[in-house]
Parts: sequence; structure tokens; C-alpha cells
Amino acid sequence: MDLLTKGLFTCAILLFFFPITSYAGSIKDGASGNPGEWYVGDTPASVTEEKRPILFIHGLNSSSETWYESNDMYTTALDNGYETAFIDLYPTKDMWDNGELLAGKIEDMYHHFGEKVVIIAHSKGGIDTQAALVHHGASPYVDRVITLSSPHHGSQLADLAYSSWAGWLAGIIGSKNEATYSLQTGYMSYFRSTTDSSPDIDAVPFYTFGGTEWGSFGSSLYWGGLYLSSYGSNDGAVTVKSSRLPYAQELKVGKWDHTSIKEGSSTFPLFRPYLNESAPLAAFGLEKAAVTEETEPAAGQYVSGGEYTGRTRETVIVESGADAVTFDWISSSPDVDLKLVSPDKKTYSGFKAAKDETEVLEGSYHHTLKIDDPAAGRWKLEAWSPGGESYLLNTSFDSELNEKISASINLDELKVKNKDARLKFKSDMTVTHYKNGRQKETKLKAKQQSGGSYQLPKLGEGVYSLTIEVEGTYQKEKFARTMISSVYIDQNGRVYSEDF
Repeated sequence: MDLLTKGLFTCAILLFFFPITSYAGSIKDGASGNPGEWYVGDTPASVTEEKRPILFIHGLNSSSETWYESNDMYTTALDNGYETAFIDLYPTKDMWDNGELLAGKIEDMYHHFGEKVVIIAHSKGGIDTQAALVHHGASPYVDRVITLSSPHHGSQLADLAYSSWAGWLAGIIGSKNEATYSLQTGYMSYFRSTTDSSPDIDAVPFYTFGGTEWGSFGSSLYWGGLYLSSYGSNDGAVTVKSSRLPYAQELKVGKWDHTSIKEGSSTFPLFRPYLNESAPLAAFGLEKAAVTEETEPAAGQYVSGGEYTGRTRETVIVESGADAVTFDWISSSPDVDLKLVSPDKKTYSGFKAAKDETEVLEGSYHHTLKIDDPAAGRWKLEAWSPGGESYLLNTSFDSELNEKISASINLDELKVKNKDARLKFKSDMTVTHYKNGRQKETKLKAKQQSGGSYQLPKLGEGVYSLTIEVEGTYQKEKFARTMISSVYIDQNGRVYSEDF
């Protein structure tokens, strides 16, 4: 055996017993944001054996810096004696790509630290983590996972982004991508089915947190909270219902928004008792925290939109008895001249502008105005933009009417439900079909059956975005609502969906 062969043989033996664990360095050197690179924090003054290293995983449209730039999570963990690691994943790719990337890096971290890690994941990072554990074999290297407002069942905001009204706006501002596509509630129902049925689902204990605050009126998360309020308590981006897993232990639902829930001073003291090796493990399905059942989603929105140059006008019907109505003009432009005229000819112009921070429509701008005790009838919203813009108008109602309309899906049939005999309405449904994130059909009208239900068209595998327009009268006064959801149909024709 020559010297070169002996050298190669020796290297192979060393690699077998001491695998190379590469990382980009310390966070003090700065993170590049390159997917797959990971970083370690400073070594604490004293490290005890019972304290597992913590791996922090970011969410959609984010990076590893979210944990230590303008956030005290890293310093809080360091001050409490924990070794830390941070990783950059693909900010706009789905859980399958991120899960595969993450799995290999978790194994590297296991060899670097010489023990299993505890994962703290924010938002979509929790879904990427579960894909890595269940579908890409990373569970032997992870002790437990704590998710902070992860949309385990998808996001109705992702449904909105891919709807017939908002799909083109989402495309213009760049939020139409593999990640947002995968977060539609129909697709996430499919992910839950393939994941939760795995025999490896209980290999690593999961703990969850959820939030209930949106911020003040006009803030960057307020509009998301307002839209999601029809689906239950939420933090401006994710509903409490979606943050839960049936086999996980819910540690806390608190007054956090989608940003503050990942701040060290907010949640670290609450999950700290569950970080150590000696901490009690979650008993799957047996020791879940008591939860309040969420009510059936309400029909509390009217949605429209389009593109224009110069001047355009939208008309919104407000029914009698509405306690309040909020107009939210979601735009690709920060500068729009808006004027609202009531049925009794009063003019309003005090729209409050804020940049979106919901992750799903990040890059858009909200121009919002709330009217208490609004006059019944047709409200006219006029917009002026000399350079032209794309927009989505979401009108939210605080009204008893919201609870009187709902929709449900049974197999491939959707039915709009009338819960009050005084309510008279007609509806139509637009279906947009996407396969692997690519649009296949646009504004295909679904056929209404004799009983009032809709049969889903057979367009093959993919996500079907469903937009239902409801118009009618309640106690002889006109109203209008929009309901948006999605379903996923697999290659065998099986339908996956969440409740509207």
C-alpha cells in the first residue's frame, strides 16, 4: 500500500469515527443568510450536563438573525447558561425542502455538541422542524421541540394570498412562493394526514405556544388579526386553533402577537422548565392543557380587488345593525389617496397606513379606517394613484349577521349554510387550481347543484383555492359577504380540507 493510499485509508477511518461537523462560525461574525449555514452562540460562563443545547429555527420570509437582532432571546438563553445554535433555512421554500436541509444540519449539530438538541421554532419553522423529524430521519438527534405560534394546520392568510381576489397582488409583492403555497389550509390538511399517521410521530415530544394579541388599530399585524378573527383567537398571523397539535402539550396561550411571542423576555421563562434533560416529557394525547373549543368560522368579510391607473371606485354594502365596519385597502403602494363616502353623503379620509408584517403578504401596505355605528346602505370608496397600483380591499364587519352564514366541505362537495330563516341569499363559487404552486385555471365557476351545494371540478392533483361570494337580504335589507378557503386533492382524488 503506497503512502497516498494509506493516507486516504486513514482519513476514511477518522471520518467514520469522527464525522466532520461544519458550521459557518459564531453569530458574532454575522450571519450571511445563506440557506444551510448555521452558527453558534457564545459559550455560557457555566454549562451543566442537564442543560441541552438549544437550536433556534426561524419562520417564513425570515432568517436566523430574527433571534438576536432586536430580540433578547439569544442573550436570555446565554444568561441562563444554555449553549445555542441558529440556522438559516430557505425563507420561501416549503417544508419538504427545508425539512430535508434541516435534517442533515441537525445531525451535524448533534456531533458538534456531542448530545441531542432542544429545538425552539417560530411560526413555519415548527412545520419545517416536524418535516425534518418525521420525513427525513432527524428525530434521533432531537430531545424535544417547542413551537411558538406555528401554523400546524395552515393559515387562512395563505388561503387569501392564493384566492381569486388576491392572487395577483401576492404575486406582485413576491409572497406567492412555495412556502406560502404549502401553508394553505387544504395543503396543510394533507401534510397533517401524511405526518400524523407516521409511526415515528411520537419519537420526539412537542410543546406549543399560541398568541391572542394583534397590536393596536392600524399596526402592522392588526389587519391580519382582524381578518383572522372570523376564524377564532389569533396573534395577527396564526390562529390559536392552528397553533395546537392534538398530541402535543400546550404550555401557554397568552397575550402575545406573532412577533412578541418569539422574544426572550416574553416566553423564555415559561418554556425554560421544559428545556433541561431532566424536565418532564409531554405525554402524548394524555396530558394536554385544557383548551377552549373554537366556534365555527364566521362570515365576517367582504373581499374585492383589482388593478387600476388613475382613479377607481369600490362599493361595499353595509347592513343595518352592524356595530362597526373596518375598511382595509391592501396595496402594493404606500401612497394612495383614499376617500370614503357613506350612504348619507358623509366623507371620510383619515385612513391610517402601515406596512404589512404578517409574513404572508409582507411587502404590501395597509390603509385602514374603522367606522362605528355605520349607516346602512352602499358605501363608496374612491382611490387615486396616478402611477397605478394593485390592491385588495378587505372589509370586516362587526355584526350579528356574521354567525348566520357558514360553509362546509364533505368529500368533493361544498355547501353554503343558512342558519336563519330571515336570511335570503344566493351564492357563486370561483375555483382557482394550482399544481405545485403553478396556476392551472383562473376564475373557473363551480356549478351549483339543485340542493344549493357545489361540486368541486375535477382538474387533477393540486390545491384548489375556493372563493365564495354571498349576496342577499337579511330582514329585507341587502348584505354581501366573501368566504375564502382551500382544499388539496391528491393523485388518487382524495380531498383534504380544514373547516371554513
